[in-house]
Amino acid sequence: MTPCIWVVDDEASVRFVLAQALREAGFAVRDFDGAAAALAALTDEAAPALVFTDIRMPGMDGLGFLDALKVRNPDLPVIVMSAWTDIASTAGAFRGGAHEFLSKPFDLDEAVALARRALPQASTPSPSTGMPPAADHHDLLGQTPAMRELFRAIGRLAQAPLSVLVTGETGTGKEGVARALHRESPRAKAPFIALNTAAIPAELLESELFGHEAGAFTGAARRHVGRFEQADGGTLFLDEIGDMPAALQTRLLRVLAEGEFYRVGGRELIRVDVRVIAATHQDLEARVAAGRFRADLLHRLDVVRLRLPPLRERREDIGLLASHFLARAAARFSSPIKKLAPEALRLLQAHAWPGNVRELENRCWRLAALAPDATIRAADIADALRAEPDPGTAESGDGWTMALRAWARAALADDRGDVHRRAKAAFEQALLQAALEHTGGHRQRAAQALGLGRNTLGRKLGRKPPGAAPG
Repeated sequence: MTPCIWVVDDEASVRFVLAQALREAGFAVRDFDGAAAALAALTDEAAPALVFTDIRMPGMDGLGFLDALKVRNPDLPVIVMSAWTDIASTAGAFRGGAHEFLSKPFDLDEAVALARRALPQASTPSPSTGMPPAADHHDLLGQTPAMRELFRAIGRLAQAPLSVLVTGETGTGKEGVARALHRESPRAKAPFIALNTAAIPAELLESELFGHEAGAFTGAARRHVGRFEQADGGTLFLDEIGDMPAALQTRLLRVLAEGEFYRVGGRELIRVDVRVIAATHQDLEARVAAGRFRADLLHRLDVVRLRLPPLRERREDIGLLASHFLARAAARFSSPIKKLAPEALRLLQAHAWPGNVRELENRCWRLAALAPDATIRAADIADALRAEPDPGTAESGDGWTMALRAWARAALADDRGDVHRRAKAAFEQALLQAALEHTGGHRQRAAQALGLGRNTLGRKLGRKPPGAAPG
């Protein structure tokens, strides 16, 4: 039975970050914003194995809560937390039967270590899995500094009704951030509605967002309630916002400013209370400079910006994520959980992961299904990484290398003797042009993205590739 730890603190960011770290360590976690809520949930059937509690909270403070817990269960270990390390607080905590006193701000590794020491060894989960319990499955996992800072930001922002812009490459988990912001917010019981704006044809997107009345256009046989109305009182997540058509950007701006709109073909003014979280993998500032995105809409969406790092920037998390996905696959297949051999993990950590966390998840499902043994070996990893890319991942090397081989075969048939030089020059020019397109023509940012100096980029752009580009 996985031990359940309760975290009681009136500060949302502390609850979120500590609960996240404990879940990643394999514990089940419940969190409460005060002692009264925790005591109301305390029954013989729903009792914690360990409690973390703040001292200074509105209503019943942590020491009063500690006394109430000890009346119910004198043996329950309680770790008291406080930013105030005065002798009275510390002495009062230990006098009341606290197991340990944890000063804020605290190191998360230290907090997890305290939890392990406080619980009976037999019931403590294995640190090697890094898996949250089944009820807490999510893909927003990580122990690197960048991810921990992201978790802190989510905890702080969850209570604030601000618009948030989530940036990051395709497959990094931007929707997971949006769901976490919603789940930890006062809107958690209201709907969370997600819409990928790039996946809807431009001519249908307006109706999808704002709804339409019957007869508004050909084929509109009945009234359709749009995503804004569906999300009333809750959260609307707009993915790939950078691809939104210009006309709809204007309508979206008004909704964000006024909280009201008309359905397509309608005359009734609809008012909604929706928190909008937008996401993009694009450089919106570059799109603004190119006239493809409204600057005033960017300012409305970008009240707070959260960046999700690509997987290659947090390779230390790959083992944790892989274990999570392998365990999820095992639950789906009703089979034992497969483990990674050390050399297999090193191969995963060395891979480029252009599809980021989504690509890693797809590879782990493949490994769970096809690896022949309970332990996944390096050869299994090599086979999985050589496999055809799964649909939905970012572009992989497989596609362009196949095109390059086809071009090379044709070029070699010409028997000109300069195939390597031509291919190298054409590849470089294609890479430079892609970087410029990504940055909207901004040479300095393109050079930084490629790891080149601006002068080097300019010099290379002045060269003309000999022959046709591969592809």
